[in-house]
Amino acid sequence: MRKIGFVLFALLVLSGLAGAQIPTSGNVFFGYSFYNTDLSSVNRANTNGWEASVEGKVIPFLGMVADFDSHYGSQNFSVACPGVGCPLTVNANITEHNFLFGPRVSVSVGKFRPFAEALFGAAHVNVNNGVGSDTSFATALGGGLDYKIIRPIAWRFQGDYVQTRFFGATQDNIRLSTGIVLRF
Repeated sequence: MRKIGFVLFALLVLSGLAGAQIPTSGNVFFGYSFYNTDLSSVNRANTNGWEASVEGKVIPFLGMVADFDSHYGSQNFSVACPGVGCPLTVNANITEHNFLFGPRVSVSVGKFRPFAEALFGAAHVNVNNGVGSDTSFATALGGGLDYKIIRPIAWRFQGDYVQTRFFGATQDNIRLSTGIVLRF
């Protein structure tokens, strides 16, 4: 009987400690995203899309973030060809997806909550017109500002420097996003 009591007591204590590891506060963000990329060597492209993220607080000023986005647009690419007048420049539709994870530090000051983040993960791009697709490691460094509208709802302004490595070259991209934040 003592062994059963001890096992039940240990399970109760350990389950309480495990429950303490689950974030009890955080936020969910969804909004519009503008993305400026240099995927090709011909010129930079402006693309539009969406961004979504979820943050769970580890301690009051530190959270862990999962960030996802998709951007759509077109860009000019150089295509090698035999003969005179080469290389040719073709316009191709592009779709890029980023899947990023990492820490975010923030502090609340009245109705404002500024934050900074360092995110790491993967990116995938699909380019039509025979250019192809590629997946690469991606990083994002940036931050933003949440403005509290009412207790559970805020509006976010965010900017990130996103670096990808598609098709054997490094791309330096800028991502600007804005949208609604639901805080819990």
